[in-house]
Amino acid sequence: MQLTGSQIVVECLKEQHVDTVFGYPGGTILNIYDELYKQQDSIRHILTSHEQGASHAADGYARATGKVGVVLATSGPGATNLVTGIATAYMDSIPLVAITCNVGVSLLGKDSFQEVDIAGITMPVTKYSLIVKDITQLAYQLRRAFRIARSGRPGPVLVDITKDVTAAVCEYTPEEPYHVLPVTDTIREKDLTKAAEMIERSERPVIFVGGGAISSGAYEEVRELAARIQAPVCDSLMGKGAFPGTDPLYMGMLGMHGTKTANNAVHKCDLLIALGCRFSDRDTGKTSMFAHQAKIIHMDIDAAEINKNVIVDASVVGDLKESLTRLLKKIKPADHSEWIEQVTAYRDEHPLKYDYPRLTGPYVIRKLYEIAGDNAIITTDVGQHQMWAAQYFSYTKPRTFLTSGGLGTMGYGFGAAMGAKTAFPEKTVVNIGGDGCFRMNMNEVISAVRNGINVIEIVMNNEVLGMVRQWQHLFYGERYSHTVLNDGCDFVKIAEGMGALGIRVEEPEQVEDAIRTAIAAERPVVIDCRIHRDDMVFPMAPAGKPIESAFDQDDIDFE
Repeated sequence: MQLTGSQIVVECLKEQHVDTVFGYPGGTILNIYDELYKQQDSIRHILTSHEQGASHAADGYARATGKVGVVLATSGPGATNLVTGIATAYMDSIPLVAITCNVGVSLLGKDSFQEVDIAGITMPVTKYSLIVKDITQLAYQLRRAFRIARSGRPGPVLVDITKDVTAAVCEYTPEEPYHVLPVTDTIREKDLTKAAEMIERSERPVIFVGGGAISSGAYEEVRELAARIQAPVCDSLMGKGAFPGTDPLYMGMLGMHGTKTANNAVHKCDLLIALGCRFSDRDTGKTSMFAHQAKIIHMDIDAAEINKNVIVDASVVGDLKESLTRLLKKIKPADHSEWIEQVTAYRDEHPLKYDYPRLTGPYVIRKLYEIAGDNAIITTDVGQHQMWAAQYFSYTKPRTFLTSGGLGTMGYGFGAAMGAKTAFPEKTVVNIGGDGCFRMNMNEVISAVRNGINVIEIVMNNEVLGMVRQWQHLFYGERYSHTVLNDGCDFVKIAEGMGALGIRVEEPEQVEDAIRTAIAAERPVVIDCRIHRDDMVFPMAPAGKPIESAFDQDDIDFE
């Protein structure tokens, strides 16, 4: 059948079972938006207030569902406004397809109005980026984009389309979407055998779980491995929910703001089994000292990650779920009860704790967990509140904690919450942010109101850039250079002005009622929690230092 380029775009989206896209229109992409108008019964479009919000929403949709998120933007500044969101998805291996439109072919390279080489700009932060200047290639490239985004290690792909291609006509033949298979041809029997032998010889094993366990769907296999060999488990920020946070074997998060238990156990273990992680510097601290008493097994889909940051003793490359399935067939049950007792005793001696008598971030998050439960989806921005959300909310299911781990993008959370809530309207979706981060994305509150996306925003409002101030306090002689935000901004009034419900919380006794009111509300809610500016995230290992050197408030007070 003969279709225009804009019709082909929409038909390809339908082929890929896309039911929701996020975006912002403009001149060069108008033909596609006109077609979306005609086919609005097939594909829902969520209009955001800014293209960056749209990219984060598509990212949140992808993280919550495991499907490819789709975002649309026009040329020039519309396209460049997507870059931070694309980079966020790239760093965390999130499948995303960004579709932008450019000026016509005859105007390319002439500094035309709103012309920019977005394919070139995004090349370093995408799995693949290209510009389509020939309509006969349009359907092929769009299908290829979805295949690349989903295959192997997931990630974002950008397809830029010239405006004349969206108006041109050519023959279109429908196709079934490409069935992406797990990467298994790289899984070698000898690698599995070596890993199994190392596990059998170990007396003090630790399992470290990363985001790859969530991408591959390896949750049951991770749990079975931990139970079978009786190994304590820690996770990265991206791995939360792959192993239940309520399991007796769970030690908490590893790294700079990980628990003393997890950091100490990795320091003392004789075998570290790393599953779907990339050994970020925030996880390892000083790499030369990381698990230096242990042998390390690294299982990951990306061969480029093996020995990149940490030198390992054995590796298995391939889909983690399939790798673990095969590995489990080679492993016998083991008794490490003495090791578990040591770890448990240390955990009891060094629990996470916070100051209850006044309102604190950890207290708010624990109350949120008690009320909303583990079926809620939690998104975060970046900073102290992000670490508290990782430490004090017990994630028992995958895809329930959505955060910018690798890039650390302030302003990520509210857009991501919109994407998750769009995918799961029946679930409670809460973004936990700081007042600095909320300033970056509060324009999306009106997008949530306009689209009927009833998310909850909890602002940890300490009138400072909390995490930066913490570093200034601990390492910069308390010189608080440009981190104070006490400008009298009233987030409750702002929320109400945009049609949301605003609630202010100043005392611990007000938290429960505020959260219950927000969950019951039939519109977006902003809860402004006024916490103390000098509250800090503990434990903390200084950057570049061994993670076992992590200290907390008691250590500072003792000194």
